[in-house]
Amino acid sequence: MHPASLMASLYEQLRADIVTSMKARDSVSTTALRTADAGIKRAAMDANKEIDDALVIATLRKAVKNLTDANIDFLKHGRNDLADANLVEIKLLEKYLPQGLDAAKVEALINEAIAETGAKTPKEMGKVIGALKKRPEASLIDFAVVSKLLQGKLAG
Repeated sequence: MHPASLMASLYEQLRADIVTSMKARDSVSTTALRTADAGIKRAAMDANKEIDDALVIATLRKAVKNLTDANIDFLKHGRNDLADANLVEIKLLEKYLPQGLDAAKVEALINEAIAETGAKTPKEMGKVIGALKKRPEASLIDFAVVSKLLQGKLAG
């Protein structure tokens, strides 16, 4: 028995939440969730794949990243109103994403991977990242953050 069959898929949950927000007349949530729904459907069509949790997570992660990137510009140009609206949408979408690892856990995983690979210089970053990608927690790791941390650790 596949564990996903016991509980609603992320997509089914998102669709149910759209109905709930419509009934509650919560236009902000309804619009954000409908936009996410359209993005998920488009991603499935583009990839010619069925909608599954992995596709939902990838699509929502991209949406959150785009909203976060847009906020940098909004704040630079004094558009706090738009940035605040994006933050509301980001919080809404993050409910469907697996929680990332906290900074201490990421730091510990990096230190373990450095010890495991014996990496000493920035040229060996690839070995460390390769080791991290084999870990069970790999899907929760933000590798852009890891790269920055590694550059600092392996520079000395």
